[in-house]
Parts: sequence; structure tokens; C-alpha cells
Amino acid sequence: MKKVYITASLAALIFASTTLTSCIGSFQLTKNVLSWNNQVSNKFVNEVVFFAFWILPVYEVTAIADVLILNSIEFWSGNNPLASAGSGKSVRIIDTEHGRYEIACDGKGYDIRNLLTGDNVRLDFDVAEQTWSVRTPEGNVPFMTMIDPSHVRILTPGAPTDVELTADGVAQFRSSVPGALMAAR
Repeated sequence: MKKVYITASLAALIFASTTLTSCIGSFQLTKNVLSWNNQVSNKFVNEVVFFAFWILPVYEVTAIADVLILNSIEFWSGNNPLASAGSGKSVRIIDTEHGRYEIACDGKGYDIRNLLTGDNVRLDFDVAEQTWSVRTPEGNVPFMTMIDPSHVRILTPGAPTDVELTADGVAQFRSSVPGALMAAR
């Protein structure tokens, strides 16, 4: 009798949470796990982790948590606890031979601040144009456009330069750029 009561209660809870909210939701927990998997390593390791997470039911558990809890919270409160936490900036401190920098990513670009001098630079990415630009008081100035997954077009003095995104392509580009421009990097 107790087992039937628990099963019926669980079925009613699932039914109520999925039908009464009429909300698909953002599935942010599942997206966060998938995003982490995409950053693990190369595509072969990512594929192995992906299959392992299906076998170990990591994705199933995150999907159920999204459906039963997080998406319902999102519907009733107006925001998903994980989505709102993920919408902020991720910040990292990077030490280089040129100084120490705070780099904040907000999903649309980067804010880079020199921790020694306090100088700030904002880099924005235009998805439609596939172009990176630097923000200036006069407006955004494009400096690099994605041509395809293995080539970019970089704004250089005189004419734009197409660069192959390989070690040799980048080395060739660096050797062709005047020293004063590379010193600014």
C-alpha cells in the first residue's frame, strides 16, 4: 500500500510540474554540463565524456532536475537560479610578461583591465558579422573578422590581411607585422 501511495504521489508531482506550468524552460543545468563537456579537451575526448555521461546518467539527472525543479522555479519566479547565476561575468586573473590583467567575459565580449595601470579595453563580438571589435569613445572599431573556421581577416595598416589559424599561419603573420604593432600586444 505504501509503495502504491509513493508511486501515485510521484506520478502526480511529475504530471503537475510538467503540465500545469506550461513552460519549456531554459534547461540551464543541462546546458552548463554540456558546455563544460565542450571545454574538456579535443573532440574525441569530448565524445567519450558525452557517452560516459549518458551511461552514468549524468545528463538524465540534470534533465530531470531541470524539468521537475529548475524550470518550474523559472516559470513561477521569472528566472532560473542557474541561468541568472550564469548570466553574470566570469572573471579570471592572467599574469603575463607584460603585466597582470583581469579578464571578464559576459558572453558577448571581454573587458580587459590592466591591474597595474587600471587601463581598460572592451572587446565585442558581433555574431551576425562574425567580427571582433574594440570599443573606443568614437564607437566600435572592427579589427578581426572570422572568414571560416580556419581563417580570419585582420585589419592591418594598408590593407586587411587574411591569416590561417595554424601555428605557421600565425607565425607568418607576426613576422609580417611591423614591430611597433606587435609590441602593443
